Amino acid sequence: MMKRKRKQKEAEYKYSSTAAKRFMKHKLAVISIGFLSIIILAALLAPIIAPYDPNKVVGGFSDGPSGKFLLGTDQVGRDVLSRLLYATRISLLVGFSATAVSTFIGVALGLFSGFFGGWVDMVIMRFTDMVMSFPYILLVLVSAAIFQPGLWNIILILGFVDWPGVARLVRGNVLSIREMNFIQGDMVAGMPKRYILWSEILPNTIAPILVYATSVVALSMLDEAALSFLGMGIQPPQASLGNMLNGAQSLSILTSKPWLWIPPGLLIILLVLSINFIGDALRDAFDPSGK
Repeated sequence: MMKRKRKQKEAEYKYSSTAAKRFMKHKLAVISIGFLSIIILAALLAPIIAPYDPNKVVGGFSDGPSGKFLLGTDQVGRDVLSRLLYATRISLLVGFSATAVSTFIGVALGLFSGFFGGWVDMVIMRFTDMVMSFPYILLVLVSAAIFQPGLWNIILILGFVDWPGVARLVRGNVLSIREMNFIQGDMVAGMPKRYILWSEILPNTIAPILVYATSVVALSMLDEAALSFLGMGIQPPQASLGNMLNGAQSLSILTSKPWLWIPPGLLIILLVLSINFIGDALRDAFDPSGK
């Protein structure tokens, strides 16, 4: 048993080293990690580096960029740069927190469904099919309309509607892994099912879960921006990238005051692209058929 475990650890180390080398070949993904690290650091340090209180009126109405206000001010005289830094914190928090909720639910249900099979698998998968049968955006909008808009409600709503994809992915991997020789050997040896499930099967599903999670992070950030843009997400005066764009619905703002909508819109695009580049590189890095 110990010899088998040692060989398995060596194989995992070799696999991780190979995956890291494959990942580093993706220049856009490496650049994206650097960009994302800078943005996350800036968001975390927003209380220190933001030049003004994001909710305080400090200038004229919709003043253009200047030495005093690098990105200008919004319609009520608040500094756009300060609000952008705090808005990024909210969008990143929603993206990663909603992904954590959906991943936890999806992984747990997928593991139980694939490992135990039978009526457990049938019940979980039929419930998953039922949730997936509803149009995604309609489910999000209806949930947001029912519950009071707010940060944690948005996180929970997005977390509870994004889990079916993770559950089906994990179930498919578990069905494949549980037929492998080392799992069958553990079962014959009488190892506890709890140990087999969490210590043997789960670690071998981490790679596809991690790849899928990157797409969920990007999707959650876009959903938050869309809900806030529609007035059903993060509520003012708290800043988010979505509600910063909400004020750009006027044609006059779109044409004559680009500093009100270009910074948050561009940041959303760059964040989503960076996360997707990282996800693509992770998928290729963990692909066993990759070179």
